[in-house]
Amino acid sequence: MQLAKASDEAKALFRSVIPDAPGVEVKPMFGNLGAFVNGNMFAGLFGDRIGVKLLDDEVRAELAAIDGVGPFGPAERPMGGYLSLPSAWAGQPARLSEWVGRALEGVAALPPKAPKGSKAPKKG
Repeated sequence: MQLAKASDEAKALFRSVIPDAPGVEVKPMFGNLGAFVNGNMFAGLFGDRIGVKLLDDEVRAELAAIDGVGPFGPAERPMGGYLSLPSAWAGQPARLSEWVGRALEGVAALPPKAPKGSKAPKKG
């Protein structure tokens, strides 16, 4: 499986629509980018497509009904819970930001993810 690589223009657009908010960071992922809040990914860039993770089924269905929205990630194995925003929105950062913000809002409510290599505290 060959992974799509993001162009410099797509990376710049992606970074421009990620809010500067507490706990939010953008990190490289396999030649692409991911946006995380408290360690949980809420948006990503795969090739030149921006994808968002929407936890609410109704919100995900609302986005899925828009022309140009599709699965996010490799065609052979799209990422569950994520949808790609329409390519036609590349010139509409406000529309991209709206959906990225909705994804951030939902994922920010999840418990923080423990950093890799750390162990969860023992109960007891």
